Amino acid sequence: MLADAIVVVHLLIIVFIVAGLPLVYLGVALRWSWVRTFPWRVLHLTAIIFVAGESLLGISCPLTTWENTVRGQKPTVGFIERWIDRLIFFDAPTWIFTTAYVSFALLVLVTWYVFPPVRQARKS
Repeated sequence: MLADAIVVVHLLIIVFIVAGLPLVYLGVALRWSWVRTFPWRVLHLTAIIFVAGESLLGISCPLTTWENTVRGQKPTVGFIERWIDRLIFFDAPTWIFTTAYVSFALLVLVTWYVFPPVRQARKS
């Protein structure tokens, strides 16, 4: 059960990272103020930089490592977990993922400068 919960959290983080960038563009076009808030943008940038960094350093994702540790050699998986695994894990050479992660991180960084986050003034 814990391994399945880890997979769901992993999927939610992936959705946040991948959907976050188009949401910034859409939000800027539609004048959604929340897409330019500093905390949200820092969290998004930090998440993709973490993913790109661990890939460049050859470090396995902590969530994947934790899931594998919890799951052990147990071959049985739940229905939802099996489908989520098929969505988020692909069989391709490592360099393809590293290139994709770093490219996406660079795009997020460029977006940071083109559409910078806005810090809210502190209330006195």
